[in-house]
Amino acid sequence: MEVAAVRLLRGGRLLTRTLPAGLSSWKTPRVFRSSQSEALALTPDGLSCAPLQTFTEEELMMKDTVKKFAQQQIAPLVSTMDENSHMDQSVIQGLFQQGLMGIEIDTKYGGTGASFFSSILVIEELAKVDPAVAVLCDIQNTIINTLMKKHGTEEQKATYLPQLASKTVGSFCLSEAGAGSDSFALKTRADKKGDYYIINGSKMWISNAEQADLFLVMANVDPAIGYKGITCFLVDRNTEGFHIGKTEKKLGIRASSTCPLTLENVKVPEANILGQVGHGYKYAIGSLNEGRIGIAAQMLGLAQGCFDYTIPYIKERVQFGKRIFDFQGLQHQVAQVATQLEAARLLTYNSARLLEAGRPFIKEASMAKYYASEVAGLTTSKCVEWMGGVGYTKDYPVEKFFRDAKIGTIYEGTSNIQLSTIAKRIDAEY
Repeated sequence: MEVAAVRLLRGGRLLTRTLPAGLSSWKTPRVFRSSQSEALALTPDGLSCAPLQTFTEEELMMKDTVKKFAQQQIAPLVSTMDENSHMDQSVIQGLFQQGLMGIEIDTKYGGTGASFFSSILVIEELAKVDPAVAVLCDIQNTIINTLMKKHGTEEQKATYLPQLASKTVGSFCLSEAGAGSDSFALKTRADKKGDYYIINGSKMWISNAEQADLFLVMANVDPAIGYKGITCFLVDRNTEGFHIGKTEKKLGIRASSTCPLTLENVKVPEANILGQVGHGYKYAIGSLNEGRIGIAAQMLGLAQGCFDYTIPYIKERVQFGKRIFDFQGLQHQVAQVATQLEAARLLTYNSARLLEAGRPFIKEASMAKYYASEVAGLTTSKCVEWMGGVGYTKDYPVEKFFRDAKIGTIYEGTSNIQLSTIAKRIDAEY
């Protein structure tokens, strides 16, 4: 068996740790085939009854392109970006150059003009290498671009969609100190002054804030009527009175920026209202319902990437004269995790296909997000255990996957919020 040696310094002595060749370091990306997929074949009448893992030629091409991009351009930078809590600018530029920041934006605006399902495949593939990069792409496509496409005026679309497809990162600003799961309790307000609104307040846990140039800010124009006063405003980064705080020091997805925002007498033209006044709460609910499928894809990719990294190691690692993979106790654990991964994949793909078909998908999206997040936590924990001591070190990516997984049960609706949503839908169905 081929082996690789790692030299360690302990107690003033140099020790040599012998590791299976299947265990590569951060700096040596490996390509694994974590799931089988093939092009979608249509019947003569254009209909198809195909497995959920059967893709169109366009979807398959995008999946393969992103896999190659992630392995070649992102993988070598993952460890450094995590250590520095900062995303390398070349990664963001690469996302734009590959057309991955405007996947569903129409080609007339410079976008890729692909499907929602393509976005899900992209997020999944990116997360297999770095979930922090995946969430930046996820928010841009499933929330920012979607809101602009659905609710923007023709002038707003002509102004912002080409920028979002080519160079501008967007950020969704809803959460506040007192408005987390209870997001409609937000206190940021917007007071009308002629043709402008003056916004005052603060936001917390705002993803992409460090890189973003366009912020979709939720503020209440009439607190007296509660959540029905919530309105969405387009705020440019350089607007006077708009301040971005320091990046939070997080457990995981550290390269993804998360910052507090302060708005002090921020003057926004009435023309910068996205959609209708007082409909912001509807837009927030709608975008998060779709965004949850993106988070499910992120958690699925994260878990699969960790699993793909770990299995070759336990197939080569020998203890007590045989591969540790050959111990039945471990085989059963691997089989259980693989089954849960497949179930998470089918839930995620099904909710995405339902959305594309214009069918009800909210319950299924919550199921996918809830289950994929739970599976990500279980999978990464098991992978750390299976790899033993080396799995616990920062020299290899499984401990990062383990840290990154926790956020899945928290953002874009906690696991308990997902369970409540599922239960409400079941109550209504019966």
